[in-house]
Amino acid sequence: MPTDRPDIVIVMTDQHRADVHARNGFPLDTMPFVDALAAEGTWFDRAYTASPLCCPARTSLMTGRWPSAHRVTQNPAADQAVFGTDLFQAAKQAGYATALIGKNHTYLTADDVDVYVDFMHDGAVIPSADPVEAAFDGWLAGLRHRTAEDPTPYPLEAQNPYRIVQAALDWSRSLPDDVPMIMVVSFPEPHNPYQVPAPYFDLFPPESLPPVRAGAEALADRPFSWRYLRELGDQAVEDYEGIIPRARSNYFGMLRLIDDQVRRLHEGLADRHARRERVIALTADHGDYVGEYGLVRKGAEVPDVLARIPLVITGDAVRSGPSEAHVSLADLMPTFCEAMGLALPVGVQGRSLWPLITGADYPEAEFRSAYVEQGMGGLPYDEHDRLPDPIPGLFRDGPGGAPRFDELNAVTQSGRRRKIRAGRWSLQIDLLGNCGLYDLDDDPDELIDLWDAPTAEVQDAKIDLLRELAVWQLRTEDSLPQTPRGYVQKLNPRNWLADG
Repeated sequence: MPTDRPDIVIVMTDQHRADVHARNGFPLDTMPFVDALAAEGTWFDRAYTASPLCCPARTSLMTGRWPSAHRVTQNPAADQAVFGTDLFQAAKQAGYATALIGKNHTYLTADDVDVYVDFMHDGAVIPSADPVEAAFDGWLAGLRHRTAEDPTPYPLEAQNPYRIVQAALDWSRSLPDDVPMIMVVSFPEPHNPYQVPAPYFDLFPPESLPPVRAGAEALADRPFSWRYLRELGDQAVEDYEGIIPRARSNYFGMLRLIDDQVRRLHEGLADRHARRERVIALTADHGDYVGEYGLVRKGAEVPDVLARIPLVITGDAVRSGPSEAHVSLADLMPTFCEAMGLALPVGVQGRSLWPLITGADYPEAEFRSAYVEQGMGGLPYDEHDRLPDPIPGLFRDGPGGAPRFDELNAVTQSGRRRKIRAGRWSLQIDLLGNCGLYDLDDDPDELIDLWDAPTAEVQDAKIDLLRELAVWQLRTEDSLPQTPRGYVQKLNPRNWLADG
């Protein structure tokens, strides 16, 4: 069995909260197979997105760079990406076959990979020739990103995750054993529209769900962007509050559907795995409120429910056991470069996790905090501003059509914010100097701001996290473009700052 160039499979979900797993103590068993994989491999419980929205986060995964460096700070900016060599380019240089199957939502095009099968939240981007699949895609688009109140009237085989796994298996089985592959299998779910077929629709009925920790009453003390987000929902969705339980039910049901498809993918790759080593990562681009604060989807600021992501890595060389290291989605690109035996490309900012997942020694101080960026720049809008016309985020499907809303808009994405997670503490700061310090052990929804608390423990934590923020902002300053006749930089081969 080859050991020098393992197959690499990245399974990505969209808008998948990290804490809604039984392995986290969540009372619903949403993803039993993924939880079993976590027990076999390395499970990072303190993994964070680079930014809690799709395109910036996915660009960070592919380039190993934070949004302030790759320049994609909002979803419409995909073609603005700045980088040296990305993950697929590096893999091609190492002789890998490449595939992107499922949701893309980055600068990548079909020309950048050997196989490209594009799905979005309304189904296949290129219309399917199969009449059932095409009908499902039309029905999915008709939901207008909302919540289905009845079971999806199409079979499991029409769902995006099933079709994506089938395409992934078909391609992998076409490859000769002596050609290593890197494949991104990217599900557009459990992102809205919140829908799921039987029997998943009834697995977690609304009346059986655990209560949210903080309801809509928490919005009164939140900044304007949060309250604006709820107002958009109230204007666009009849009985927005009343539909949240069914949205949550469908969301958890979709997680179980995805779990079954991850099992199918895993089993379908078994024959190839018998002849080739592999590394499989299961992660997400960001989280979802899933009813917290009286909200669904994403949008406002960087609470932990949006910023923390699931990350499980399994494989022949991967050790088993949980890790308390603070890691980032941007760390996966350099990790897989090391797995492929490649030096890190110029401009990569993430850190290789290869020693962490293979059981080698590493400096714990290097992974003592995680760093998250959010915001497209400019000043943050507040309730006293005259907002751009039309109202940001509120749309109608044609003249007189039904209203709908986009949670990512000029209001919710205005300004800039940064988040630091270190141990039990979370620090958030914006460009106006507003700071918040939260104890995640006691306050996972970050409702109680301890910034001005006089205790020595809080003051020590404040100083430590501000120091971490300063270091992170220095280490994520862009080193591109390189100066052709410039000075030679001293670099750690794994992008670590600490010794090891």
